[in-house]
Amino acid sequence: MNTVVENFFLDKAANRHLDWLESEAIHIMREVAAECSNPALLFSGGKDSVVMLRLAEKAFRPGKFPFPLVHIDTGHNFAEVIAFRDKRVAELGERLIVGSVEDSIKRGTVRLRNPQTDSRNAAQAVTLLETIAEHKFDACIGGARRDEEKARAKERIFSFRDEFGQWNPKAQRPELWDLYNTRVHPGENMRVFPISNWTELDVWQYIAREKLELPSIYFAHQRQVIPRNGLLVPLTDLTPAREGEVVEIREVRFRTVGDISCTCPVASDAATVEAIIAETAVTQITERGATRMDDQTSEASMEKRKKEGYF
Repeated sequence: MNTVVENFFLDKAANRHLDWLESEAIHIMREVAAECSNPALLFSGGKDSVVMLRLAEKAFRPGKFPFPLVHIDTGHNFAEVIAFRDKRVAELGERLIVGSVEDSIKRGTVRLRNPQTDSRNAAQAVTLLETIAEHKFDACIGGARRDEEKARAKERIFSFRDEFGQWNPKAQRPELWDLYNTRVHPGENMRVFPISNWTELDVWQYIAREKLELPSIYFAHQRQVIPRNGLLVPLTDLTPAREGEVVEIREVRFRTVGDISCTCPVASDAATVEAIIAETAVTQITERGATRMDDQTSEASMEKRKKEGYF
């Protein structure tokens, strides 16, 4: 089979696969809108939440979204991502609710040894629960995927959280034949993950197909980094070099974006979506394993955070 014909059949197969994933995700979003009384869509400006916005557009346009957008802002986010978040929300004309970890610190519900430099990633759980309680959300739609991490691989599409916001993997509901039990008592909550069955490669292929715009830090660029424990820590005021460490200028990109204090780029010269797809197709390190300092503390670190109310 010649290369042109082979690529044609590969593209057709890839599109059928993406069509199936898209259809499932749209069905889940519409199920949330139909069954839940006051849902919200989590939107951080990252690649997965950008895909979620496109799916919401396909599910509900030309009408308005049947839920607001919510971002839990640590105050330690990359400036490029926050600027992109605000730009995209303005383009959509949708409502954005921002829950601030900084406000939680001022209220005393979040306490850090050094609020100016300590990682605020885990503290997001408290602010999220406060935001849910304030607005009485009974469901929060997020962009988590099962291929990201072991604890997320255990999670249902409709993930039940108790009145304390806690996730118990032994108390989840069956989801046979795509039937979802969305009933919750006051104070309880559902976290819903329409792209649970997607992989990182699926996400990038969908971004390419839909021609979705992303924050610039997802693409290769020059940045000062500090090699540390097998990761490339970005040099910032929050993540300075330690004594004896060497600062290098490397060509890098971010596979995921989050709190600056725990999110690392990877060495890469992939400056286009197509180049990132080619790179992602052969990588053998998971997205979080290659980029998140907080997930290296323990194999169970994510599961512990989720039991405390994390995304």
